[in-house]
Amino acid sequence: MNDTWSKADLHIHSHHSDGLATIPEIMKHAQDNTDLSVIAITDHNTIEGALLAKSLEDDFDIEVVVGEEISTKSGHVIGLFIEEHIPAGLTVAETINRISDQGGVAMIPHPFSNQGVFGPFGVKGFGAALNELAFHALETYNSMPFLVYANRVAAKVFAGGQGIAATGGSDAHVLQGIGKGYTLFRGNTAAELRASIDALETRAETGRGGLGIALRYAFHFPRIQRQREWNWERCKPERVR
Repeated sequence: MNDTWSKADLHIHSHHSDGLATIPEIMKHAQDNTDLSVIAITDHNTIEGALLAKSLEDDFDIEVVVGEEISTKSGHVIGLFIEEHIPAGLTVAETINRISDQGGVAMIPHPFSNQGVFGPFGVKGFGAALNELAFHALETYNSMPFLVYANRVAAKVFAGGQGIAATGGSDAHVLQGIGKGYTLFRGNTAAELRASIDALETRAETGRGGLGIALRYAFHFPRIQRQREWNWERCKPERVR
């Protein structure tokens, strides 16, 4: 059994949706300024940036997972290890099925946030959802500064033994946010990350620099808003109705 444990950031946005950095900038920053072994590009409702990052993988000392943060009728679902774009506007169950049909991992990001599948008051419905929705992983830590309460709820409801993996991600929209939330996994490659998720042995962890990141997001918030508006057709529905 592999005794090496590594870090993966499974929730990163680029300028292909509402992030501020280009794909090459993200790849270089993750390589030079973090100790991540794997990153996932998970732009809103597109895999263009993720496919570009995958094509540049050999030029950098870091592996890439192709992902997409998909706007469903009831919040966001992230597909990891996918190959084809999944459209917005489907139900959560339909979206998860589309991810599974590609052999991907369906992860519920920031599950108890306003854009989460369960929402801020969704604790009571979580148990039923485990039986109704065949998702594979739950993001129990997200390093966006305004998700402290949502993280606390996610950590509380996730007790293990539920047949789903715990993951962490930065939800980075700026370079400096990358790696501030991450998934600890056995091994150091994307294939080993997938195996670790399947074995339900991953853990969500937090990096340092919370106050500094919060200030940086406050400073860059107008730019992020402009980028979101520029890519509005991709970013618009936080909950499609």
